[in-house]
Amino acid sequence: MAQTQEASKTAGKPIRCRAAVARKAGEPLEIEEITVAPPKARELRVRVLCSALCFSDIHFWRLKEPHGYYPRIFGHETVGVVESVGEGIEDVKVGDTVIPSFLAYCGECPDCTSIKSNQCSKLRFELSPYIRDGTSRFSDTKGETIYHFGYTSGFSEYTVVDITHVTKVDPAIPPSKACLLGCGVSTGVGAAWKTADIEAGTTVAIFGLGVIGLAVAEGARLRGAKTIIGVDLNPDKVEIGKKFGVTHFINPKELGGKLASEVILGMTDGLGADYCFECVGLPSLSQEAFACCRKGWGKTVILGVDKPDSKFILNSLVNNHSGKTITGVQYGGLKPNIDIAILGKRYLDKELQLDLFVTHQIKLEDINKAFKLLIEGKCLRTVIWLDRERASADGVTFDEI
Repeated sequence: MAQTQEASKTAGKPIRCRAAVARKAGEPLEIEEITVAPPKARELRVRVLCSALCFSDIHFWRLKEPHGYYPRIFGHETVGVVESVGEGIEDVKVGDTVIPSFLAYCGECPDCTSIKSNQCSKLRFELSPYIRDGTSRFSDTKGETIYHFGYTSGFSEYTVVDITHVTKVDPAIPPSKACLLGCGVSTGVGAAWKTADIEAGTTVAIFGLGVIGLAVAEGARLRGAKTIIGVDLNPDKVEIGKKFGVTHFINPKELGGKLASEVILGMTDGLGADYCFECVGLPSLSQEAFACCRKGWGKTVILGVDKPDSKFILNSLVNNHSGKTITGVQYGGLKPNIDIAILGKRYLDKELQLDLFVTHQIKLEDINKAFKLLIEGKCLRTVIWLDRERASADGVTFDEI
């Protein structure tokens, strides 16, 4: 009732709030007071509870050209509560807990109505600095436009999202865990579950044990993989990886000149892993993953995000005659409107280990420290709280970093 009364006071009006604004590529974010316009038709305004920092935010924060739009509000692993809705919205109401998604679901196009794709062909994914109608809902104290990111912009106390980019979730999921389903964890688990369709008893190799790689391991564990090989330069990932089901660890710096792919082939009697995942965004690792993928039916899934113009080369003869396949995928092949709820239930049923991914929880004003932690590889997910009252109610203790 209190939320509804609060919304009735602000619905249809601009809201002034705080946000972490990126003014220039690669420079610290600035905590500013901004104005968030009311939602237009088929849009809703969301009071953000918390957002997690994903490396994709850092990747695009560093970019000047192309896709370098500034000033901008990043953040795309987000959960919040609907504050108000525009015309034409029936399935979501004020007070609902929602996760904004960078992928759209129109429910009408061939992709959305097919089980084969999660990439809406009517509302294609683009790195647009705007919302769906080509305008922004953010402005600074001077009235100048602040750009959106990934149709979500979760580093603001309020954001406006198109209805095609929103999924309702069970409010019983703690916000610090729910926000993780917006990107990284869902991407990794989904790649193991939907894209690779891993079978029980198989062998999996994962190149890069960041959050996405560990989430692949978690997905492989849930699918019953027998052997899960993790490849990473960070020795700290040995113990972390075990928590998510990694059975064998390879550090490329400790191989005496051998390639990780050669070691994996040796571990599998020369056959290779049934499923290989590249989770870093390096062409050389994509080649490594493909090289140690099992001939006959092996599948290599590329998840890492590299520079827009990056390329990698495959041997044509090997590719044509090996029977292997290689594929890229967005969001692990998941359909946000359907699969986020499934993952949320698996968490509530104590199957999916979301808690292990959260290593730090901080206040909005410490967001630049979160960037530093992730760049230095000293965290998995840092959750940035924008709603301090909810954090207090949830008993959150903020980390001093």
